[in-house]
Amino acid sequence: MSVFSSAYCQSVPVIDMSVVEVREDIPVGAFAFQIRAYDVDDDTLQYYIQGPNAIYFDVNKQNGEVKIKNRLDRETNDLFPVEIAVNDGVYPRNVTKLVYIAVQDANDNAPIFLNIPYNSEVPENTAVGTTIFTATAIDADAGLASTVTYTIDQVVPNDAHELFSISGTTGHVVLMGPLNFTEKSPFYQIRVKAMDGGGPLDDTNVFQSTEVTAFITIKDVPDMDPQFLNLPNMVTIDENSPVDTPVFPVKARDPDTGINDPIRYSIEPSNPPDLFKIIEDNGEITVQSQFDREALLEIFGSAVVKLKIKASETNHNVNGVVASTVQTLQITIGDVNDNGPEFYECVGDKCTKKNSFTGNVDEHSSVGVAVADLKIRVKDPDQGEHSRFELLLDGPDKDAFSVTPTTGVGDSSVQVTIKDPNIVDFEKKRTMSVEIIAKDASVDITFRATVTINITDMNDNIPEFEKESYVFYVDEHCKNGTIVDTITATDADELDDGKITYKLVPNSILTRFDVFPNNGTIFIKNGELLDREGTSSYTATLQAIDSAGKMGTTVLEINLQDINDQKPVMNRDIYDAFVNEDQKLNLVIQARDGDEPETPNSKIQYHIEDSFFSTNFTIGLDDGVLESNGLLDREAIDVELKGILVGSVLAKDPDQTDFNNRIFFTIENSFGNFIILSEAYNKGYRGNLTVDPVFLLDYESSMKTYSLTIVASDLGENKAVTKVEVVVEDVNDTPPVFPSGFTVNVKENTSLSGPLGTIKGSDVDTEHFLEYMLVSAECHCRGIKEPCPEEWFSVELNGNVVGYSGSTSGAIDYEKCDKAILTAKVVDVKTEKGQNSTQGVVTINIEDINDNAPEFIVIQDFYVVLLERVEKDSSVGKVYAQDRDTGENRKMNFKVTKLEFVSSEGTFQQDMFLYTDSKVQEDSNGTFFVDIRSQKQMNTDQRGKFMVEIQASNPDGLSTTSVVELLTIDLSFKVSLRFRSPVSEVNENLPRIRGVLTSATRATVTIFNVDSETTTQRAEEVTVLEAYFVFANGSALDYNEVNRILNSEEVYTEYGAILTQFGFTGISTTTEGTKEVKTEVFIMIGLMAALAIILVATTTSLVCIRRNYKRKLKASKAMNTAAAVVIENQKTGPVVPGTNKYTREGANPVLNMNIDTATDLGFDEDRSSADRDRYGYNTAFCSTLDVSVIFIGRSFGCKKAQFVVSPDDVHNQEMMRTVNRAYFRIGMLRINSLDYNIDMDMTEKDTMPMMVIEEEDEEGFGSPYIEPLGAALAQREKKRGESPNLTFENPSMNTTDL
Repeated sequence: MSVFSSAYCQSVPVIDMSVVEVREDIPVGAFAFQIRAYDVDDDTLQYYIQGPNAIYFDVNKQNGEVKIKNRLDRETNDLFPVEIAVNDGVYPRNVTKLVYIAVQDANDNAPIFLNIPYNSEVPENTAVGTTIFTATAIDADAGLASTVTYTIDQVVPNDAHELFSISGTTGHVVLMGPLNFTEKSPFYQIRVKAMDGGGPLDDTNVFQSTEVTAFITIKDVPDMDPQFLNLPNMVTIDENSPVDTPVFPVKARDPDTGINDPIRYSIEPSNPPDLFKIIEDNGEITVQSQFDREALLEIFGSAVVKLKIKASETNHNVNGVVASTVQTLQITIGDVNDNGPEFYECVGDKCTKKNSFTGNVDEHSSVGVAVADLKIRVKDPDQGEHSRFELLLDGPDKDAFSVTPTTGVGDSSVQVTIKDPNIVDFEKKRTMSVEIIAKDASVDITFRATVTINITDMNDNIPEFEKESYVFYVDEHCKNGTIVDTITATDADELDDGKITYKLVPNSILTRFDVFPNNGTIFIKNGELLDREGTSSYTATLQAIDSAGKMGTTVLEINLQDINDQKPVMNRDIYDAFVNEDQKLNLVIQARDGDEPETPNSKIQYHIEDSFFSTNFTIGLDDGVLESNGLLDREAIDVELKGILVGSVLAKDPDQTDFNNRIFFTIENSFGNFIILSEAYNKGYRGNLTVDPVFLLDYESSMKTYSLTIVASDLGENKAVTKVEVVVEDVNDTPPVFPSGFTVNVKENTSLSGPLGTIKGSDVDTEHFLEYMLVSAECHCRGIKEPCPEEWFSVELNGNVVGYSGSTSGAIDYEKCDKAILTAKVVDVKTEKGQNSTQGVVTINIEDINDNAPEFIVIQDFYVVLLERVEKDSSVGKVYAQDRDTGENRKMNFKVTKLEFVSSEGTFQQDMFLYTDSKVQEDSNGTFFVDIRSQKQMNTDQRGKFMVEIQASNPDGLSTTSVVELLTIDLSFKVSLRFRSPVSEVNENLPRIRGVLTSATRATVTIFNVDSETTTQRAEEVTVLEAYFVFANGSALDYNEVNRILNSEEVYTEYGAILTQFGFTGISTTTEGTKEVKTEVFIMIGLMAALAIILVATTTSLVCIRRNYKRKLKASKAMNTAAAVVIENQKTGPVVPGTNKYTREGANPVLNMNIDTATDLGFDEDRSSADRDRYGYNTAFCSTLDVSVIFIGRSFGCKKAQFVVSPDDVHNQEMMRTVNRAYFRIGMLRINSLDYNIDMDMTEKDTMPMMVIEEEDEEGFGSPYIEPLGAALAQREKKRGESPNLTFENPSMNTTDL
């Protein structure tokens, strides 16, 4: 620094600075530094900066404050000098000093990559850890801000970020994972970021960074095996297909798509061999030799051929070998109906073809009983419907038998069953023969088999007597052992020759009669009991019993012949007669004789024994008429006879005169029952005591003894008194009494060793002897009164009610009848007068015991099980049973005792995973039932049937077993039947619907679900019924088969109307199954959907462009003639045909034109005239509208844009499209006519025919712009200048591109 001295001794200013630090990021105009200077004289200083670098600064001359004028850049110049000058205004020259500006760094530079781009090609087999490339970046800043750190900011695709890493200090990008050209990505974008260490910038600590993208291309190498595009797969080829018939095109590719090596195809050795071949170059598999499906089944056990297809690359891979892969093509040999149903005899698993069989059956077996020992199976080796066959019966005895089943599919066991038991009679025919005809249902192939049936003799005939009844006569009281007669029966069964035994019933008859069991001789067992006067005739039943217990009967009537063993007996002990004197007595004396009437033994003769008055009377010898000998004179008879003489009393009066000794008798207490008459007797008088004639004594009344006081008095009223006791003697004249409410109880099936009870009648008569007889018997059987099925009960003479143990069908059975009502009578054999018997009722209650085991009821032959739907504890079937016992005895429990699975591979024992409900339910009919349930989910791969053995047992241990079949069916056989009826109505008709479907398809119909298909409230409800059509052999009908059957003429004629009544509309199918979710499948579906969308969009765009262009082209052509069209009534401006634009005068140009509707304008050139005829196009105009309406088929009226098309029209969709187009095609001119107008003069134009035509547009009803032609015409007129005032603007179209 130079120091100048002043002449005036003044001091010069001093600049007090040498180096100034200024940061490069100070903005222009901002303070940079302060010039430090002073003057010892304290003069005012002025400041300056000079020199070439002064351009960076501005200085305030007054205060020395320096500001940035131009931005500093450390990286360009980090240290430079400036000349500082100051002046104190005294010293004439500036004081200067060179001051250095040290520019401090600011982080104003980002790192810069070197050697870019970093693109590289990397083989896909590059080892992990290899450096792919190195990123290098520099930063011009200083210090920490110049330090560069590297990171990977982004990798595309996003999931590849883990494949690469970068060294933060060196920038080496390293491969961290394996590459794969095919499965990962053939290209990667790696965005590398270089960031400095940060530093101040604009008073903020800033980090600067730069990014660069590296493109990594993966180079494919042959490291993958070929890949099949359509294998594994399944295909079907019919048997007997010709050689070279195409089977399947195998497609494979080289997954190394960057190499795409050609593929060669071959077939690996397979079994069976040499059936198919493959073209090496293109993979086409064809038939090499003809094959028969049934032969393959017989030899290899399967009609499925599994081909191992090998795909090999042409060149070697990275390992130096030819890459290849093998996959399976499963070829199912399709069935052709080339076989018929043949007959086999199957024993166990071994079956042999036969056409003759022999069986046995008992004669007169019930309808439906199968002929035994027949092991017939019919097999048609074809498949599905091709294996369906029909079975018919022919032969000499076809009317006696039937064959079951009548139809079959594939393989079916065949039985010959009884159809008419009456024809199957050993006694008529011992061997019978039928012929089974098996006929293929589709083709004319028939096989026959002869069945010889040996009829087994059964004891089916009962012994028969020559007569239904016999009448015999024997003397009463004859000797024991007297032979009545010998009656024998014959039996048509050979088994019963010499084995018939005889027996008399009821047991009560055996006290008097019996029969020798071996020869049928009837004899007297106790003649003393044979009293004709007691019982004159006996009725017995003679039973002839064969070796099987079958019984024939005849009725025996044994009449007792009278012997004169009875004495006549007077009907009355005393006959009283009263007659007036002077009249003759005429009294009939009657006696009876117990011997047979009207025989000498019973003839009675009457005599009068000698007595005091015997000479006064005579009696008829034969008729017993007692008459007096002449007129009676009371005074001439000493004794007056009145009433019944009881007795006499004697009295004497010692007086000697007649007057004084006459005695009269009176009774003081006669009770009104007795009278006494006096008569002279033996020097005295006798009083004859008699019963009043108007009164009858009754022993059964309370008065059995009468004490009478007899008074004897004379005329002098002298009296004598005596006591007389009259004892009434009993006469057997009252009938016996049968006890009321007599009831006994007996348990069924019990041994009846003694009487069940004893009837104890009563008789008030003193002398009586009661005997009891059975009059009739009826039983309560199943709630109905009817004759008892057997002679279970009888009544013995002593009144014992006994059970008859000789019943032909066994002991008393509650299950047959629960009550017996016996009508019996009690007889007093000593009755002398009046009725001798009385009838009564004996009620026998039969009590139930637990003597019946449960009986299973087969509701359906089998149950269908959908294995895919079986969950834990879900029901797979039901079992039903009844017990004929009552009360607690009929209750039962069920349990599963055995479980087997039967399939085509055999029968296998299963774990007991099926069980029955512990709670047994009972329906209104008294049937018990339970559900069969599964303890687990069932294996969905099992195809066959489960044989479930169920045991039903009651509390006392009586049990029965039955087998329930559960057929496993695939969900694919589900058929959905649609009904236009509510769910409730379908459920109500479900039994009848099932019955109709079963009859139509001959399959068992199992219904799993009934649900509504309707989703909207107002829509008519549609019900879907999910059903399976299954046969007993495990086969089922699928959708196609059910559809074919229900649509056949025969079925439709018979059942169509019935199904229609239930609302049936059709069937559909829903195939369910377990589907494996594969990502590749969804990717392919997505790609296909995307391609479809692109294709649709492209096609739509092209169609729209084409139509738009055609429309514009037509409009352009129309402009050529628009101006030339002149209408009389239109004064100015051209008409605008085909539009609804009004001209200036408000007229409709279309209506103003002379339109000839017969002219074809040709706008529908895409449709043939036949189509137009078919849809019935015609046109009409409505004078009040500005559009004309196209009618389709029928008139729609003239309402603008309101077109109605019948939904029943078979061409509905096409018609709607036509209607849509018609809305926009009204009023258009035919282009050919417009073109023609160019060459026409005005006269021709005035008469030019016009008509309504259709414009080629299908945009729908929505667009309001129907005048693109008008806009084009206006544009043309505008160009010509002929009608400058007539312009149209149509925002929907611009014709400038024409």
